[in-house]
Amino acid sequence: MGVKTAMTILNSTPAHRPPAVAGMFYPGPASELERSVELYLQQAPVEPLSKRPKAMIVPHAGYIYSAPVAARAFKQLEPFADEISQVILLGPSHRVPFTGIASSSAEAFDTPLGAIPLNRNTIDRVNQLPFVVPYDEAHQQEHSLEVQLPFLQKVLSDFTLVPLVIGQASDEQVGQLIEYLWDDPGTLFLISSDLSHYLDYDTARQYDFATMKAIEQLEPQKIQYEQACGRTGIAGLLLAAKNHHLKVKTLDIRNSGDTAGSKDQVVGYGSWVFV
Repeated sequence: MGVKTAMTILNSTPAHRPPAVAGMFYPGPASELERSVELYLQQAPVEPLSKRPKAMIVPHAGYIYSAPVAARAFKQLEPFADEISQVILLGPSHRVPFTGIASSSAEAFDTPLGAIPLNRNTIDRVNQLPFVVPYDEAHQQEHSLEVQLPFLQKVLSDFTLVPLVIGQASDEQVGQLIEYLWDDPGTLFLISSDLSHYLDYDTARQYDFATMKAIEQLEPQKIQYEQACGRTGIAGLLLAAKNHHLKVKTLDIRNSGDTAGSKDQVVGYGSWVFV
């Protein structure tokens, strides 16, 4: 399948985008999903943060593999739940190749825990950027955004969502988008990315710790594409974070060999918070 240019494609979509990976990446029944997310959050420690997070990086694999790492970040939102009213969620496209950054024309994204309203005003604004367009096909089966939603539903009080799938885009474009929305009150930028893929355990740890150091030092140029599937989203955030003198804290870094898989071929996960 050739690469599509998102700017030329606008598909019709239901008012609500239904969950695509419930029962696969995370439990499908609402009661089971709620218990699962609550347990992950209960097991995650709270870090002493002086201010509410401005941005976070979290992994997006199946919950048995990456949720313990993701929960370390989401847990930090609980003391600031009333201060966050909008989440800008950016993740890489895994299924649909296209150029640019894809917004959604839906009114809400559904999970087994209920519907999350999209902030149509903010989406209309970002659609004015030349590299952002409505492209619903990019959202229909994408898991990198969806797996974050149940955690957001459990830790935040009342929020709207701006879901954005990153296709073939530059670090600078993602950074420009983040800067464009930087001053929106009550906004959290959430970057979805796993780290190294299918290396042996020891090699993966070397790759992932190098990525960790690059993130801590706000140096996106030191992160290569094989180090993170959401590299462009991470890099765009680091550009903005450096410009605004944010401080970053590594919360957790593990891989599937530490959580629920073998050590022969692992996928890396990390969580970071920016204040």
